[in-house]
Amino acid sequence: MKKMQFLTAGLIAAMMVPAAAQAQTRDIREDRRDVREERRELRDAQRYGDRKDVREERREYNDARRDLRESQRDWRRDTRYSNYRAPFRYQQFSVGATLRPNYYAPSYRPTWDSRWGVPRAGRNLTYVRHYNDLLLVNERNGRVVKVYRNHFRWR
Repeated sequence: MKKMQFLTAGLIAAMMVPAAAQAQTRDIREDRRDVREERRELRDAQRYGDRKDVREERREYNDARRDLRESQRDWRRDTRYSNYRAPFRYQQFSVGATLRPNYYAPSYRPTWDSRWGVPRAGRNLTYVRHYNDLLLVNERNGRVVKVYRNHFRWR
């Protein structure tokens, strides 16, 4: 009976972690939508309203932007992403260096690159995390296209 309770508790905990991550991304999506709506309302107030309307809408727009920044900051500070270590030694890569395929295996690729504050990777390009560095790598030949040094060191 005790074994069954332990197993049930483990399953519940395993199901809660993805739900928390989904809640964070949902908050970011909602905050982005709020920023768009407030920007639209500010534009309308600038076109058709008086000073008081513009001042009020600008304040609401700034509040929405602040909420979005806070949500993104909370998402980045999530502890699941802070203690990353690769199974090989740190090596400082520069643009033009060639990586072996095990350096840009799927387990080292951040899945959603827009949250890291970098442009979306183009065709046949992927972002790869190497300790605190973020590398933009050509998947076909393993060449490093761009290097973001200490990109994952926020604290």
